[in-house]
Amino acid sequence: MTTEQMVLEIARRVRASGGRALLVGGYVRDRLLGAASKDADLEVYGLSGPALRALLAGVGEPYDKGAAFCVLGLRHYDIDIAMPRRESLRGVRHTDFDVTADPFLTFEEASRRRDFTINAMMLDPLTGEIIDCWHGQEDLRRRVIRHVADDTFGDDPLRVFRAAQFAARLEAEIAPETVAICRGMDVSHLSRERVFEELSKALLKAERPSVFLRALRGMNQLGVFFPEMEALMSEAAFEPAGQVLDAAASLRDQAAEPLNFMLAALLQGLPDAFEDGVERAARQLDRLTNNVRGMRYVKNMLALRTQPEHLAASQADRPHSRMMFDASLCPGDLALLARARGCGSAWLAERLADYEARLAEPMLAGEDLIAAGYRPGAAMKALMAQARRLHFAGLDKAAALSEILKTNAPEGRRTPQ
Repeated sequence: MTTEQMVLEIARRVRASGGRALLVGGYVRDRLLGAASKDADLEVYGLSGPALRALLAGVGEPYDKGAAFCVLGLRHYDIDIAMPRRESLRGVRHTDFDVTADPFLTFEEASRRRDFTINAMMLDPLTGEIIDCWHGQEDLRRRVIRHVADDTFGDDPLRVFRAAQFAARLEAEIAPETVAICRGMDVSHLSRERVFEELSKALLKAERPSVFLRALRGMNQLGVFFPEMEALMSEAAFEPAGQVLDAAASLRDQAAEPLNFMLAALLQGLPDAFEDGVERAARQLDRLTNNVRGMRYVKNMLALRTQPEHLAASQADRPHSRMMFDASLCPGDLALLARARGCGSAWLAERLADYEARLAEPMLAGEDLIAAGYRPGAAMKALMAQARRLHFAGLDKAAALSEILKTNAPEGRRTPQ
């Protein structure tokens, strides 16, 4: 049974028990936009908690997915099932809410806790009826990000970053009254993981991710998590940097590591604009993530970012371009970043293909050097690096070994005169 089929089955059983199950949140928004959603959120009215759990046990294996927020999951399905609830803030962390489930709330009361009107719509999966208490359909049509309730919207400061990523993803404007509330929200208690999640959505789903940063700047909310980008935005250099970021978005589906690729595209403007830009980029990256692979990838990409442009401009020989790609953790992604930065794609494509073809050829290995009389140890690393350079210069294994023997004869072996 597919997720959609299970949603219908649950809705039918809820209706037979005297209640009503409604699809809510992003699923409804995405459906109206004609976009597919991999998961579904169901809100069940008219049934108590025990009754709902018993009903779900009749169709699958329910489990507590978010006990603090009265959310159940169903194993093997991407479905969140919850009762309508009220939430009231009691602290500064995102878990600091008192939650009260009430299956008999009105639709308006239940949807009032939502962040934006476009996320507060409900859809009856059995009838197709859309319940829209806050005019979300109109805001979606007009591409406006507007908060639902003045008195509760500010309870969760993550909504600042959610507003920005929706503005980017939907090419939307944030309503002035929502901007005004966001400007007064304290985001300093948020974890970088939660902020990074919203940034990732903008980087991976928006056609113009630069809108995310511009929206945050408009809300005066860049400083805590994006101070280096705030400094860049105060410079004229942000316009070309933003153009590169948006150009990279059109190429990200071709990247081997799309998120890391987009992070590199986000930060590449810093080394271009500032003398200490590499250090600034490293600091900015540290504020966003501690993922070891991601950090190595981005720093490697930033270190190599200008080499394709310089080599293409000078029409450098193949050994130079091969060594450039060999220094990259992800050569194909380096070529994509160079394209986003305006480096000609034909030259890059030809040189990348040349590198990959040469890489596939047999290369002098450590065992070959040992067989020639060299001993394993610290010096072997330098010999292997030399062998690699000779390989990309076009020498076959025998010629590479001969060249190494000329300059670095093994102990006890004289180089032939």
